[in-house]
Amino acid sequence: MKMRPEKYLRYLFLPNLLELFGTERTKEILTVNPTIIPIREEAATVIINAYVYNKAEVKEYKNISIEEALSLKCNDHIIWINIDGLRKDDVDQLGDQYGIHPLLREDILSINQRPKVDEIDEILFSLMNILYYNEEKNSIGQEQISLVLGKNFVITFQDDPSRDLFNALRERLKLTTSKTRGKEAEYLYYTLIDTIVDHYFIVMDKLRDRIEDVEEEIVRGTNKRSLALINVLRKELIVLKRSIYPVRDVISGLIKSDSELLTDFNERFYKDVYDHVVQAIDLVENYRDMIMGMQDLYISNVNLKMNEVMKVMAIVTCVLAPATVIGGIFGMNFQVIPLSGQHWGFWIAVGAMLIIPAWMLILFRKRGWF
Repeated sequence: MKMRPEKYLRYLFLPNLLELFGTERTKEILTVNPTIIPIREEAATVIINAYVYNKAEVKEYKNISIEEALSLKCNDHIIWINIDGLRKDDVDQLGDQYGIHPLLREDILSINQRPKVDEIDEILFSLMNILYYNEEKNSIGQEQISLVLGKNFVITFQDDPSRDLFNALRERLKLTTSKTRGKEAEYLYYTLIDTIVDHYFIVMDKLRDRIEDVEEEIVRGTNKRSLALINVLRKELIVLKRSIYPVRDVISGLIKSDSELLTDFNERFYKDVYDHVVQAIDLVENYRDMIMGMQDLYISNVNLKMNEVMKVMAIVTCVLAPATVIGGIFGMNFQVIPLSGQHWGFWIAVGAMLIIPAWMLILFRKRGWF
């Protein structure tokens, strides 16, 4: 696989290893305390889009006000209202109009909530995370989305108006051959969930490419920054686990639900989504094994480098040992020392100091010690 080092230049030249190891990212991922009431800032921009449709026709309402959205309620059409950007007053008004329980409204306005499914007062509520890959930061981002299913209506609440996964679904909804238009609101609810789950694989493919690049980087050379890259990948894996694993329970709860809003006919579609979630979980486990393998590879490379250094030092010590011994013998303060009075005695001693190490090097080479 061709290496793409430009994606990691920002890591290779960071002077601060704390920034490289992603200390702030750790706080962002792991700082979740359900005992503290989160304070959500009111969205500066709110975009409300609505679709009113049946098998024969579909009407699209773009960037409408909350008052216009409230006036769309009817019984002979299916309504899909999508809100990008959350404000408490908007959620309360829609909640009053469509019978959304106050507890569900709290979940809609919550922060870092765990994916779940609830049913209260003939309203089926699901909370999930939309994943996306941030190319600039090389990290996985998440956006909380709430899906409310009622009789003949679906309402979706999203945080960020700049990102949306459902444009393709909107385009299909306009087609006369669309399956969604010929079915109940539950099928739209299923399609939204299926779109969210399918997008997980796109994000995971990007993370897989990054894992492969870091693995190749470690094989090429090991240093502290290699360990930091492994640590960063492990943190991104935490985001995947926290977002994907609970979705299995969400889909399982929908399959086992006795809600009148869910029909037995659509159960097979939820089972298909469940299979996709299980497959995504298996991939996360595979990525975890790959990252652990990279960590073992890093440790092996460090040990290998240490062994090479120790081998060189041992060879140098062995090579210098004969010269040390010979020099020590001829440096003793005895009156009678062999060759001490000879004209060639010095050169013989120096020759021995050179010939013996050379012979030792040849012997080590033949035995494959270096």
